[in-house]
Amino acid sequence: MAAIEEELTLLGSVGSPFVIKVEIALKLKGIEYKYVEEKLGNLSETLLNYNPIYRMVPVLVHKGKPISESRLILEYIDETWNQNPILSSDPYQRALDRFWSKFIDDKCVVPAAKTIFIPDEKEREKAIEELYEALQFLENELKDKFFGGDKIGFVDIAALFIPLFQEVAEKQLFTSDKFPKLHKWSQDFYNHPVVKETMPSKEQQFAYFKARAASLAAPSK
Repeated sequence: MAAIEEELTLLGSVGSPFVIKVEIALKLKGIEYKYVEEKLGNLSETLLNYNPIYRMVPVLVHKGKPISESRLILEYIDETWNQNPILSSDPYQRALDRFWSKFIDDKCVVPAAKTIFIPDEKEREKAIEELYEALQFLENELKDKFFGGDKIGFVDIAALFIPLFQEVAEKQLFTSDKFPKLHKWSQDFYNHPVVKETMPSKEQQFAYFKARAASLAAPSK
């Protein structure tokens, strides 16, 4: 990796999928950065000052200027450092990358989280149906080894939530029989050297989700 010349700092929490996405992008591009750990439920004044609206990780600080929201951070990284692009150079394909990334956040992450955190069985079943419908769209969209072709790209990084939730929840959210292309993609993605290097342990991921659920529940107590 190149020497730190960009005054680049990532504020994150171990196990956060949003932080993992940013770290994967930085490492794919070979960008060195300083990592600062934040504790959920006890965020530093630094983070609260940098992200006063959403008050959460990740926050990327480049030359003293903060960028929050993982999807926006990924776009910023790709536009700032040209090497090893994760977004397509073609404007139309780049628009599709952004579309599918948002689709994953809205239509996959939300129902997948409900299958883990919502105790009501009927609500969980409804969430699983919604998730399967969304996954079928992604199954049909996957035309190559990765959504980015033969290399990991913007949509692949966004989609890390799908196998991650399956791993943490210890539930078969998708199988090789129902979604063969997504199942193969998840194996190829997780076995990529950069992803393997970046991905925290299952215990760390589970601890993050547990702490996240506790922090979300705290205001209502």
